[in-house]
Amino acid sequence: MLPAQDKVLRGTRVLDFSRYIAGPYCCMLLADMGAEVIRVGPPAGSEDRNLGTFCPDGQALVYGLILQRNKKNITLNLRSAEARDLLERLVKKTDVLVHNFPPGTEEATVLDYNALKQINPALIEVIITGFGQYGPYAQRTCFDSIAQAMSGAMSYTGFPGSPPTRAGVQYVDFSTGLSAALGTTLALLYRQKTGKGQLVDVSLFDVAFSFVAAAGVAAEYKLLGEIRPQVGNNSFYAYANSFRAKDGWVMVNVVGDSAWRRFCRALGREDLTHDPRFKDNLSRYLNRDEIHPIVADRMKEKTVAQVTSILESARVPCGHIRNMADIYNDPQVAAREMLLEIEQPDAGKVPMPGIPIKLSHAPGSIEAPAPKLGQHNSEIYCQLVGLTEQQLAGYRQKGVI
Repeated sequence: MLPAQDKVLRGTRVLDFSRYIAGPYCCMLLADMGAEVIRVGPPAGSEDRNLGTFCPDGQALVYGLILQRNKKNITLNLRSAEARDLLERLVKKTDVLVHNFPPGTEEATVLDYNALKQINPALIEVIITGFGQYGPYAQRTCFDSIAQAMSGAMSYTGFPGSPPTRAGVQYVDFSTGLSAALGTTLALLYRQKTGKGQLVDVSLFDVAFSFVAAAGVAAEYKLLGEIRPQVGNNSFYAYANSFRAKDGWVMVNVVGDSAWRRFCRALGREDLTHDPRFKDNLSRYLNRDEIHPIVADRMKEKTVAQVTSILESARVPCGHIRNMADIYNDPQVAAREMLLEIEQPDAGKVPMPGIPIKLSHAPGSIEAPAPKLGQHNSEIYCQLVGLTEQQLAGYRQKGVI
């Protein structure tokens, strides 16, 4: 057993060539758990450093700061012929390499797994793309919204009659990053058992479609001949909806007959438990439009706090529909340390997500803010790779780093 407070991935070195969200998030998770993650980008900075909302000092909040915490940063121009030697020397001393360049691009060719494994047979290479390394769509470019669209998720998101709707958070990007982090740890475990590295192929489309299929949408189509419709904030299998209270909105999800009985008693409408239209989950789902005005009429008479207090006392799942102003100082968020203000040079204290996976013996943590571009060039190229400061200066002058 690992000693308490020792991070699980301590001693694992990761080269992070990825951009945007999925790859950087994958590597952030690995860094939080102790991996030495070295972000590698072009000397002028990668294109994602100029995206999104920005701090007052001009740094990109998500792409430049939040997703880069706990990492080191070096620069390397993969399009330079002289970069090849430096790359090979880095790969020899690396456990994992992560990138998200589409198949066929110059960068993807330079980082080809079959070539790099000749240099380091134990190397684990994680490639995150829109559609994977093979298949008719492999060459296509993709972002989160495209994966949501093509996986079918957008077709049944939103209210009936509304245009197909994208989720408000880039859940495909983040879940793909999480899947890639899982794939990385599985490959590390396999290597521990066999000594062999391998290629880990993760795509946004695969992850998005796996969610859609796991939710039963494909089975409904094949076995029942049904295409799942838009149902707004309703559940597909039980009674659920959002309701306006005096001072805000509340979400309610009533699953099962016992919960339905508790819900009706809490509303003061126990008579509904005897109504044959609402006798079970399916009946309540099919007749949801008849339930809604009854419930809405009761909800509008009370404040959010009153509604949630009554329903929580009855053990009915419910929640205030909140924005960040409501959530920022939430006691549950604080108790679980899920929002941490990290001191970032030139930007002040930047709110960052805490560690969502709580390990009792080897917890993750945020040990360092996001680095500056090329901040660790000297440390990595001189101390790890073995260059002299004079050689480093020469590479810098030539635009290699």
